[in-house]
Amino acid sequence: MSPGPDEARQFVATNMQFVGKLTAADLNDVPKDTRSKPRWRAVTPRAVVKLVVRGCAVLFGLASIAAVSIVGLLSFGFYGAARLLGRVRPLRDACQFLSRTYERFIDRLGQEVLRDSRDTPALRVMVSLSLTAVPIFVIQLLLGRPRLWLVIAFYLSLCGPKFQRSVRIFSAKHMEAHRPQGYFSEKYDKVFGRYVEFFLGYLYGDLPELGRTVHVRLHHKENGGPDDTVGNSDYDRTSRLHFLWYLSDNAWTTLGLAPYAYFKARGDVKNQRRMFWGMARYFVYFGAVFLYDWRIGIWFVLVPLLSMNFIMAITSWVQHAFCDPEHPEDYFVNTVTVLDEVNFMNEGYHLCHHHRSGLHWTEMPAHLERIRDKMRESRSLVFRDLDFMQLFIELTLLRRMDVLAEKLVPWEPMNHEQRLALLANRSKPARAVPA
Repeated sequence: MSPGPDEARQFVATNMQFVGKLTAADLNDVPKDTRSKPRWRAVTPRAVVKLVVRGCAVLFGLASIAAVSIVGLLSFGFYGAARLLGRVRPLRDACQFLSRTYERFIDRLGQEVLRDSRDTPALRVMVSLSLTAVPIFVIQLLLGRPRLWLVIAFYLSLCGPKFQRSVRIFSAKHMEAHRPQGYFSEKYDKVFGRYVEFFLGYLYGDLPELGRTVHVRLHHKENGGPDDTVGNSDYDRTSRLHFLWYLSDNAWTTLGLAPYAYFKARGDVKNQRRMFWGMARYFVYFGAVFLYDWRIGIWFVLVPLLSMNFIMAITSWVQHAFCDPEHPEDYFVNTVTVLDEVNFMNEGYHLCHHHRSGLHWTEMPAHLERIRDKMRESRSLVFRDLDFMQLFIELTLLRRMDVLAEKLVPWEPMNHEQRLALLANRSKPARAVPA
């Protein structure tokens, strides 16, 4: 991991101690004609490289914030417009009729093409994107010069109102990664095998193999612990500045470089090779679009990539936001369960998923009951009436621990102050920052 806030504080503390040792006598002993001489020998090439790498990562992080802000403005604007139009009864009735008709079509299609018809919700989002984002992108390539209306339509087709479609495709890709044969039955697998990760993922800026290889073979091995490339136990999860550092570091995972280095360091040749070809395919796509028209490359490739970095960072940040500082690798402690009304593909049952990653998502609520005693023993955190985005806003952006304490479901009777103390202890860095 690149140097973070801990190293920066240590650097400042060391230099402040040095300054404190200087006395007036020390300064008076210096000849008046002495000129300061730059000590270039103290700056090593390695330090320069690390500084450049850190600078590039921070720029990537800041650009990710800018990109997701643009997309988010459109997405929430779309949500507001949909709410207003929903008050027009004839229009609302027509939309509901079309939605029900579409649902029946997807249900029949799922019976035909899916290995498991329970995955129909994932099929719906795949079909919706294939009928919207894909043709919009193709039309833009054919027209050449970027059209603003196509850019807006593309972003809305990817994200939907209030990022609802982004959340759903993220969950669909997540569950697909854990299926050795993917979603589709043998008859259709040769054409649509891993359709989300290896086709639709390009539109989102989601590199091939970040799911099947990185998520399954790396993240589920390390379980959000210190060696996980998306681990956050060394950060203060209530700090906006620490999240910026984390977002910047996450760039190397989004680009595939950190996972590649992880597998290489461990001699895992199979997964190292997978990562190499996954990165190669995406970077060829990235370069080809930019060579075709750099303006299309910025709006249709770079902005989705930057937005994906932000979405991935937020998700990893909150799903493992509360760890035991003494044992950050304990996934029964560091993995959060959130239960809300809109829990697409039961994504909120994240601890259940880490405990049995191959379990079908529809079986997660029942599995929670089976591991309830272990969760109670570990004091695993469960929140109600809260989704992951709201958790990020309350925990890191607004730092309203009172709100989180109210939504926490304790395993034993706890007053408000005890809940606050538990949340504060679980969200602080696992390694102490030098004073």
